[in-house]
Parts: sequence; C-alpha cells; structure tokens
Amino acid sequence: MLEYRIEGVTPSGKGVAGVINAENLKSAKQRAQEMALEKRFKVTGVLERVVFIYRVQKGTDKPIDGEQKAFTKDEVRQALEKMGFRVVYVRKKLFGTKPRKVPSIDIVTFVRVSADLMRQKLPFNEILQLLVDDTPNPTLRDTLKDINLELKQGKDSEKVFLKHSIVFGKFTANMLGLASKSGNMAEIYDSTAKFLERNSEFKRNLKSALIMPMVTLLVLFLAVLFYIGYIFPATAEAFEKMKIDLPPMTKASLELSRWITGNIWLIIIGTIIPVVAVGRFFSTERGKFLLDKHIISIPVLGNLLHKTAIEIFCRVFYALYSGSGENIDVIKMAAEACGNKYMEHQIKTIAIPMMIQKGKGLTESFEASGVFTKTALSRFASGAETGTVKHTALQLADYYEKETTYRLKNAIEVIQIMISMIIMVVLTALTIVSSETAMVRPKTPGSFLQYIMSVF
Repeated sequence: MLEYRIEGVTPSGKGVAGVINAENLKSAKQRAQEMALEKRFKVTGVLERVVFIYRVQKGTDKPIDGEQKAFTKDEVRQALEKMGFRVVYVRKKLFGTKPRKVPSIDIVTFVRVSADLMRQKLPFNEILQLLVDDTPNPTLRDTLKDINLELKQGKDSEKVFLKHSIVFGKFTANMLGLASKSGNMAEIYDSTAKFLERNSEFKRNLKSALIMPMVTLLVLFLAVLFYIGYIFPATAEAFEKMKIDLPPMTKASLELSRWITGNIWLIIIGTIIPVVAVGRFFSTERGKFLLDKHIISIPVLGNLLHKTAIEIFCRVFYALYSGSGENIDVIKMAAEACGNKYMEHQIKTIAIPMMIQKGKGLTESFEASGVFTKTALSRFASGAETGTVKHTALQLADYYEKETTYRLKNAIEVIQIMISMIIMVVLTALTIVSSETAMVRPKTPGSFLQYIMSVF
C-alpha cells in the first residue's frame, strides 16, 4: 500500500495531521473524508509520500546526488539544510516511483531463506540485513530496508508488512505481518514459503498443460484458414471456369472459402470483441466470482483446481490455527488465501456466520458452505472428535498436494492426446478434400488444355 498524509483544520482553527496507508489516492481521499466526519475536522490536503531526487554540496566538496521519500519538497530541503548541506536542487522523481510487484521467485526465496535462518536461531533484524545486502531485485531490496528500519523503530509488524502488500501480495504480507505476533514465527514463514512454492509450481504446470495445446490449436486454425481461403480456391475456381461439375465436398469447401473471404472483417470483429468483452468481465469482482464458481465443475481441470484451493486453505489454516488470535479470523484468512472467490464467499457468508450466530461446529459449518469435498469434511470431523484439527489440516493439505500433482500429470497427457486427435481429424479432412479435388477430370480431353491456352 502507498503512504499518505492527511492535513486538516478543526473548527477552532487548530491544524491536524495524520498518516494512513491506502491502495491509491482515491481510496486515501475517501478514508480522509470518513476520518474528518468522525473526528470533526475539515480536510485541507491529502499528500502522497513519493520519491524526491536531490543534489547537495558541502563547502567546496564534490556535489552529492541522492533520493529521499517525503510528502513535500520542502521537507527534503529542510532536512538536508539541517545536516549542513547547501541544496542545489530538489525535485520529484517522475519515473519508477511506484512500487512494483516483485517476481514470485524472489518472494519465495526471501521467505524460504528467512524461515531456514530462523530455525538456526538467527535474529530477524540480522536476517533482514543479510537479505538486503544479497537481494538483486532493487524493489525488494528497498522494501526490506524500509521494513527493517520501521521494525527497529518499534512499529506494528502487521501494519509494516501490509503497507508493502503491492510488493509482496496481500496474502504474503498478511502472513508475514502476523508471524511476528504469533510466537511461532519460523513455522509461519515455513508454511508461507511452502504455500508460495506450491502455488508457483501448480501455475507453472497448469500453463504447460494449457498454453502449448492452445498455441498448437491456434497455429492449426490459421493453417486451415490459409488453405481454405487462399490455396484451395485457386484450384477449385479453375475447374469452375472450365464448367466442370465439382464433387460435393469440394463444392461445399469452395462455398465456405468464399463465405470466409467475403466476411473476413466480420469474422475478425465477431471473434475479437467477444474475447475482449469476456476477458474484461472476468477481470471484475463479479466475473471472478462466477468464473471460480463454475470452473470447479469443468471436467479434468475443474476437480484439480477445486482440490488445490482446499489444499491451500488447509495449509494456511494449519499455519495460523490457535497461533494468531481467534480461530474465526484464521478461517477468514485461509478462505481469502485459497484463491477461489466462490469458496471464499461461501465460507465467509455461510460457514462463519453459522459458527458465530448459531454456535455450530467446524465440520457442520464447512459442510453447509458446500465447497468442501467429502474427504475433507470426513477428515475435519475426525480431527474435531480427537482434538487434532490443526494436525488434520496439515495431513489433508499434504494428501491433496500429492493427489493433484499426480492427477495434473495425467491431465496433461489427456489434453495432449485430445489435441493430437483434433489435429488428426483436421488433417484427415483436408486430405480427403484434396484427394477428391485431385480426382476431378474435364468432360472432354481438350477442355483443360484450351483453358490453359486462354489464360496465356
């Protein structure tokens, strides 16, 4: 999140100021107005903390260039002047000021190395300093510097990490922020690293299962389109000009070719607009909810995605259960982390209210949500009876990890077989049409020669 300073004035004329974190300026202004109504003051400004570049000089020494985050240019100037520098200039940095999300491999490395060093009893501030010195990514390096500095100042760890959720991702920032308060910091870091590694591996395998087949089908479609729209008509139209009766498949293919070439722009527009519209819709909250609701029902991959979401839920549940306050908050955070908006909605709106308002048990509430498998419900019921819910969640996560990994390999093989069959059917159809066209003969032996002579 970005940092903003709210400035205002009370009805008595006294100035007030405060710092908040928000995702963007619009959200910051909205929160500022809410605070103004609650605290009864008038907002006079909302300033974002940005990067300023400066050049200073002390005496006749060589000028020094640097960067500093601040809310205003005057803050940087005054701080440098108090240090005895003569300020040459201070100006806002125009490019590269917004925090960017770091590649997942760098985040996984940071969390995994931190967990391993914690198990070796190394203090967390020393771990951060080691990683600051060794991290190649500049965004992550600067983020770790800020975190280390703010933690040394005694700031709340949860707020410190959540402020950098753009860099880490909301879930990771939440988990790392809670780790310092939990009493089992190394375990939560280890579970977070395991989650990130599993999530990254699953996405990589899923891409390998879908991207290559989609590229293959696209290339096949373009090749068929080129054949039908350009190569085939040149031959078939020559027979038509000689007034030769075309066989049924050749005639149908020629009509299809003429329809495609005559309506090519309508086909392109009719293909692109729906794809863009669907993509835009699925990027909205409503679209993500509907996609996640129905995607778990599709053959082969739907079952894998569903069980992977349950695995992630159980892994986060295990990491935080009885270690970060109320269990309701743990269930809520696990639901948010599972990566499926529909599951998250069902757990938050059905399971959690049943536990809070009706006093129902964990297993009964999970069953009412309708998003857990029979295996998961059975294991949670067993864990609730024996008092080993936390350990049961880990067992369930490990079980689904092994099952989904094995089934994904099988799914990739099934998809590859299906793509091969589609390619075989298309090529067979093209071969039959081409063979039929090759069998066409002129009505009289000299007609084809006369046609060639007329062309030249």
